[in-house]
Order: sequence, then C-alpha cells, then structure tokens
Amino acid sequence: MTRTLASPPPPTAESSPQQDSPLSNGLKQRHLSMIALGGVIGAGLFVGSGAGIAAAGPSIVLAYAVSGLLVMFVMRMLGEMSAANPASGSFSVHAERAIGPWAGFTAGWMFWTLLVVGVAIEALGAAHIMQGWFPGTPSWVWVLAFMALFCGTNLGAVSNFGEFEFWFAALKIGAIGLFLVLGTLAILGVLPGTASPGTAHLLHEGGFLPTGTQGLLAGLLASVVAYGGLETVTIAAAESQDPARGVAKAVKTTMWRIGIVYVGSMLVIVTLIPWHDKAVTDSGPYAAVLDRLGVPGGGQIMNVVVLIALLSAMNANIYGSSRMAYSLVARGQGPKALGKVSGRVPRRAVLASSAFGFVAVLLSYWWPTTLFAWLLNMVGGVVLVVWGFIAASQLRLRRRLEREAPEKLVVRMWGFPYLTWVTLAGVAGVLVLMLLDADTRVQLSFTGGLALALALTGYVRQRGSVKR
Repeated sequence: MTRTLASPPPPTAESSPQQDSPLSNGLKQRHLSMIALGGVIGAGLFVGSGAGIAAAGPSIVLAYAVSGLLVMFVMRMLGEMSAANPASGSFSVHAERAIGPWAGFTAGWMFWTLLVVGVAIEALGAAHIMQGWFPGTPSWVWVLAFMALFCGTNLGAVSNFGEFEFWFAALKIGAIGLFLVLGTLAILGVLPGTASPGTAHLLHEGGFLPTGTQGLLAGLLASVVAYGGLETVTIAAAESQDPARGVAKAVKTTMWRIGIVYVGSMLVIVTLIPWHDKAVTDSGPYAAVLDRLGVPGGGQIMNVVVLIALLSAMNANIYGSSRMAYSLVARGQGPKALGKVSGRVPRRAVLASSAFGFVAVLLSYWWPTTLFAWLLNMVGGVVLVVWGFIAASQLRLRRRLEREAPEKLVVRMWGFPYLTWVTLAGVAGVLVLMLLDADTRVQLSFTGGLALALALTGYVRQRGSVKR
C-alpha cells in the first residue's frame, strides 16, 4: 500500500532526537550568532551587487527591499520548522516529512549541487585576488591551498568550522559596519574632506527608475542571488548545544540584518556615487565608494574583505554540503559509503563534497564554455526551488505541529497561512521573470532539468521502497 502524502515518514537517524545524533554538538551560541550575521555578507554583496546597480540604478534599493522581504518570510518559515525539528538536513528533512521522500531527495541534492559548485566559484575568485598580490603564481596553487585548508578544517571537530566562521564573520561585520558609518557621515556632510551629495545621484540622474521597470526587474533577479547562503545557519544549528534556541535567536534577527546590511548598503552606495559610474562594475560598488571618499587604499581594503568573504563562503559551503549529503544518506537517499561518521564528523561526506568542488575547478580550466558553464546554469535558480519547497513544507507541517506538538512552535511564521501563500506567489513570480529574461531563461531551463531529473529519480526510489 502506498503512503499518503500527509503521513510522516518513519523515524530515521536524521529525525531522531538530538541527543541520539551521531554528530557533534560542538557549536556554541556565539558561533551560531556570527554564522547567522556573517552569512548575509558574502562576495555576491561586495562585488555582484555592482551589476544590479548598473542595471537598475537607484531603484536597486527597492529591488533589495522587495527580495529581502521574501527572504525574511522564507527564513521565518524555515526557522519555525528547524526550531521544532532540528536536523542537519534542514529543509530537505522538512520537505520529506511534509511532502514525501522524493521532495526531500530533490531539495537536498539540488542544494548540495549548489554548494559544491559554489565552492569552485569561490576558490577561483580567491585565487584571482591572490594572483593580483603575487603576480606570476599559478591559479591552481592557490586553489589547491584553499581547498586543502578548508577540507582539513571540516575534517576536524565541528568547533573548528565554528571558530573559522566566527572570526570570518567578525571581520566582515566590522568592515560593513565601518563602511556604513563612513557612508552615513558622508551623506550627512560631516565627514572631513567631503561634501554631502544630497539627492543628486539618487533622484536627479535619470530619476529613481532611470532604466524603467525592466531595469528594476533585472535588479530584483540580481538581488535574489545575493541572498543565497542564509540557510546554512539552520543546518549548523543541528550541531549546537541548544538547537531550538539557536535557530530561534538567529532567525528572529534576520529582519534587521537584511535591512541594515543589504538595503542600507545599497542606499548609501547610490546616494554617494552615480549609478552609471564605470567603477561600480569595474572595481565593485564598495571599493568605488571608498575611493570616492578618499579612503587611502580603498580598493585594496575591499580586496581583503572580498577575499575573507570568499574564504568564509568556501568554508561554509564545504560544511553545509557535507552535512546535507550525510543527512540524505542517513535517510536512505544517497550512497551508503558517505554515511560513515568518525570522531562525530561525516568525514567521507566532507571529502566527497571537497573533491567535487575541486573537480569543478578543473572543469573551469578544461571546458570553461561547456561543462563548467552547464554547472553554473544548473545552479542558477536552485535557491528559488529550495525556497518553494520550504514554503510548501511549512504549509503542511504547521497544521501538524499545532495538532501534535504545539509546544514546539517556539518560532511562528507571521500571518499564517496568508504570508506563506504570498511567499509561494513571490517565488513563482521571480521564476516567471527569469523565464521572460533572455539571459536567465537559459539558467532556468538547466535548473528545471536538474530539478525534474532529481524529482523523477526520487519518485522512482520512493515507489521502490514502498513496494519492498
């Protein structure tokens, strides 16, 4: 007899109580807090936001605010489910419980693919910066060094990962905080040697929407990508000393983090420099602002910050991908060989995730316009698919929790179920925008192909396990 979608799956290693988990609980609350704070400050913000500003002009502020609102809803829903049922598989586990094993399989392996390809992209970016400082050194030397460093970090105790991320996050938060203080002083006209630009760049160089609604939509798509990575904190929480409290605290601070770091940064940038300044895309918007303010060595300072952001993302992605792979295997959704835990660390999963990232780097050298380009396109819309699974899962699990364990609802989604449906509509709307845009249509088709292949594989596996 087939299982109905409303029935919860049987207990697994991943859905058992936290104290029975073979993984460690070595992450402290300070680790989780900094992972949550630092997770929103990535290389995509420091460098990638330049393309969004060039496309949307000052309306990039609105684009980041709209997509940020969507992210707040997604993280609130994910926090509700993760606080009630902490698991290293995070939304993959929730999707399996709410929809079925095929959904957990699809969401989990799609996210794993996103993270390991991200490791390759970040390694290449970090190597490029190092080559600028040490001309003549081959890129592969830096890639190999960084891959070995963070693979080794993640092979050790989970507290090693936590300490690296703690200090990486502290440096990024310090940098963005200093940038916002300097920018605000310059806008107010109280920074020595600078005059306040007023609203000249914000409203009088083509207006707030200089490229029209088409530019705003392009900025919206760019901003969605920049928010990727926030989900890692719910994965890490499963290895903390108090998962439910850790998730609840991290998620409840999402609103002001997004508002200050993303929307605040964009407002400072487009107020201080012309949105069409070539330096915004050539040097990056943050470096362009620092140079405009006359900060000595502003470009090099931002290179250091971007390098830290890239290395932090590498570390987090190796960690997140290894835990997602372990979780999938623990639920019978992957090769058993990756499920071995030693020293309370899934070391084979760490090695496999790191190895795939290194192979992806090699593909970027051997076939940059074919195989590597396919990989990049496949992960282009993965975060939106994951957000869709999160919203759909929360719709079903919330009612179940209210009936069976209301005391576990320590974090609650606002305006349930209306805002959950709004979130689903928002995700669908962004996917439609990607379909209408020629540049992102290719990404969407590759992502859709990956999702379909994984969903069919997961469904066949699910049917097979039911028959047995």
